[in-house]
Amino acid sequence: MTDTIELRGMRIIARHGANAGEQDVPQPFDVDVLLEVDFERAKTSDMLADTYDYAALHDDITFIVKTTRYQLLERLGTDILTKIFEDKRVRAATLSIAKPYLLGGATPVVTQRAHNPNS
Repeated sequence: MTDTIELRGMRIIARHGANAGEQDVPQPFDVDVLLEVDFERAKTSDMLADTYDYAALHDDITFIVKTTRYQLLERLGTDILTKIFEDKRVRAATLSIAKPYLLGGATPVVTQRAHNPNS
């Protein structure tokens, strides 16, 4: 059985992009993540240490998005997934990064799905 933790609707202002001027002015990035985690210990212990702390997840993702600059969302997503997979309890993750307001009404979204190479 696989349980999930989702963190949706993170709006982070940062500087990423490949087009001229995109990194010059901060712009919003919307991040959603779904983690597949084994909750068996947490279900009986009721201890935060036995699950994935979504507040820490939010802090980690926000820090990475704000403090790095990449041309491609795919590269940014790889950094986020690498950080998430430091925790061996995470079996797999799906990460979406969107750039709202970029294309006059259309929102480009990059979604990456990966299994933890450390678990």
